[in-house]
This record gives sequence, structure tokens and C-alpha cells, in this order.
Amino acid sequence: MCCQVSSFVDSQNGRDPFDVVRKGLHDHGALTSASGTPETVGARLRRLRLERGLSQRELSSPGVSYAYISRIEADARRPSVKALRMLARKLGVSPDYLETGSELGDVARRELRLADAELRLRLEGDAPGEITGLLSEARTAGDETSAVRAEIVLGLAAAARGEHALAIELLERAITSELVTAASRPDVFATLGHSYSMAGDPRRAADLFERTLTDLKQLAPDDSASRVRFSTYLSYALTDLGNLRRANEVVEDALEISNEAADPYTRVRLYWSLGRIAYENSQPQTALEHFRRAVALLEATEDTIHLARAYLSCAAAALASTGDVADVARQIDQAVALLGPRPADSDLAIVRWLEAMIATRTGDAPRGADLAREAQRLAADVPNQRALATWALAEALTATGDKGTEAAWREAIGALEGVGTVREHAESLRGFARFLRHSGRESEALDVLDRAASLAGTLANDSVAADR
Repeated sequence: MCCQVSSFVDSQNGRDPFDVVRKGLHDHGALTSASGTPETVGARLRRLRLERGLSQRELSSPGVSYAYISRIEADARRPSVKALRMLARKLGVSPDYLETGSELGDVARRELRLADAELRLRLEGDAPGEITGLLSEARTAGDETSAVRAEIVLGLAAAARGEHALAIELLERAITSELVTAASRPDVFATLGHSYSMAGDPRRAADLFERTLTDLKQLAPDDSASRVRFSTYLSYALTDLGNLRRANEVVEDALEISNEAADPYTRVRLYWSLGRIAYENSQPQTALEHFRRAVALLEATEDTIHLARAYLSCAAAALASTGDVADVARQIDQAVALLGPRPADSDLAIVRWLEAMIATRTGDAPRGADLAREAQRLAADVPNQRALATWALAEALTATGDKGTEAAWREAIGALEGVGTVREHAESLRGFARFLRHSGRESEALDVLDRAASLAGTLANDSVAADR
């Protein structure tokens, strides 16, 4: 869900939502004096004594004389454990607070700071830099719970920034802990799988989601919403791999455990899964219908980011099916408006890729090449999107007759073979064959077309199996 932090401010009193957490940190960890300098044990003892209207003699007790208290307050003496307990009891605070200025132990203090970081991540999309230090601190202290939570916060933040290699490293380590299960932290498994896919490794995403579904059936058999959610994620990964038969089976299973009363997001995911399967099966019109249903459901929510992405999916499907450039441009414009003034690079890369294809198709290939290059730059850390941008660049350069055209085609095909879907790889081969044929290299074109036909054949066979 995309919201500015300001929208979470209390409309009645204008308070920052972080104030609650900050107040807790202040109340239970007041480690500084009024001047902002660290408060010593002696200064804290004197402050607490004066706040309670006690003299040093009134605070004293057997074993803790007023002279001893005077030396502590002057920071000339460090109180013993026994003295701390006796003084704290008379002052009505804990020994920990008297000694450190915090009512919390180290573990509880780390937990409170992590709660603050998790709140920031949800509202602002990133976590404070101090969490890296907190992770190191927790590891040194042997505090596994805090260390795992810190890894999760850092991993989710890295994924939100598009740093998927770092997200994978952190979240893979986190899920090895018995504290993190698909039932307790589904967001961790969903984000890790997404990062696998964005890093161009849908096979690992599919394997992770298969295991997650198995775990959910055992750990949370009644949580049908989570099972539907991960079924759709699995179908995305399988579709990227070209395994349409299995993807279709997964969606059918999800439909069986879903119902009309399912929440809108569950139904959106199902329509999106069906749309992606249809699109990969070279049925763009059917895909467009499913994507439009997802759009209709998302329009009833405040989730502008996913609505924008749904419009972009509609635009891609419409470009492949109807070829109505005006309709495609309208849907891109709607997506851009929803993405806001500072869209993620990965989202903007898709926009530029679509705009590049439109420019080339409408006769402005030089602009198409410029837009494709911008898409390449924006998708530097997203292999699949960068491969699609390179394909769009090859199409544009073909139209301009640029001498770098063949190199662009070979780069695009090589990239799509590794990180693209089967359909994308096959279609890029057909485009390259057209370039070769136009260049008078008929024999080479036929060889490339044979490769494309072989790939398309595997996709068709999988589709037939799915239909059966």
C-alpha cells in the first residue's frame, strides 16, 4: 500500500506516529541530562532525590550513609550493587534505571529500537541506518531474536530499494532460523521470492514458494488466504519458467480453496495469475480481460502502486493484442499518474520500455532508441527488465539502420535466454530473424526461426497439457 507518511498523522492533534515509539525510548532510556550531555549515575541519583524532595540524610540507610551518597552524587564513588538496590527501592525506580538511565535491559531496548525501525519501514519504505549497528550488537550479545529481526528489517528495506542481491543475502539467512516460518512471517518469504524473480532467478522463486505452500498446509491449514496468496506467487514464477501446465494447476487449486467472499487482494492475485498465464500462452486478449478485472478490483482500494502496475500490464497486453497505440498510451499515462513524482526505478523502467515500443511502432525509432536506453539504465539491477529494454532497443535500431543493431539483438537474445520467459525468448528470436532476412542473410534467418519454433513448440505442448 502506498501512502505518504503525512497521511498517517493524527488528524485531531497532528502528532507524528513515531512520537509514541520515541516517547517510549525517552521514558525508558533517558540517558542524557537537560544540557544534552550523558547523565552520570551521580547526576541521576541527585535528580531523582530532589524530584522526590529528599535530603541525602533522608535517603540514607544502614550501609548507605549520607556521606556515601554525597560522594556518589559528586561522581567520586561508583555505587555497589547492594547500594544501587537499596537506593533504587527508596526512590521507587529499578536498579537498572538508576545505573543506566533505562528501565529496559539490553534485549528489550533492542526490541524497542527494532519496533521503531519496522514502523519506519512500513510508513516510509526504508529503515534507519542504525539497524546495521544493531544487528552487529545483537550478534555480539548472542541475541538471536533481535539479530534475526534486524536481518529481516534490513532485507525488506533492501528489496524496497531494488537492491535484490543484498535482500536475498539477508533474508536467506533469516529464514534459516526456526523463529521465522511461513506462518509467522509470510512477508519475508514473499519478499525473498520476489527478489529471486527480480534478480532473474525464477527457478529459486518457484522452489521457495513450493516449500512455503507445503509449510503453510502443515503449520496453518485453516489459513486459506495465505495459501491462495502463495499459490499465485508460485504461478508467477512457473509462468516465467514457461511451465504453464503446472502454473495452471496451481491457480486451479487456489480457485478451489477461494470463494466469492475472498478479500479483493486475493481475487486480484488470481486474476493477475490467469492474465500472466494467458499472456505467456500468446493469448493477449484473454490476458487483457483478466488484467482489467484486476484493475477494477484495485480501483476500489487505496493501493495506487499495484493499480499502476496493473495498468502497465494492461498496456503491454493491449499492445500485443489490439495494437491500439492510443489506448496503450492512455493506460501508461494513468499508471504514471498513480506512481507519483518519485516512482521506483523498476516501475519507471517498464514505463520507458512501453513508450520505446510505441515510439518505434509509430515511426519515431530514434526516440524509441533513446527511451529504450533510458529503460536499460533504470533496470540496471533488474535483469529481466533490462533484457526487455535491450530487445526494445534492438527493434528501434533495426528501424533506424544503425550499425549496432546486430550486437543489440544478440545481447537481447542472450539475456532473455537466461532471465526472460519462453515466449519472450522465442519472440526475440523471430525479431532477429526478420532483421537477418532484411539484411539478405536468409540461411541464418532460417536457423534462428528454427530455434524460435522449437521454443514455441515446448510452450504449445505445455499449453495443450494444461487445457486437458
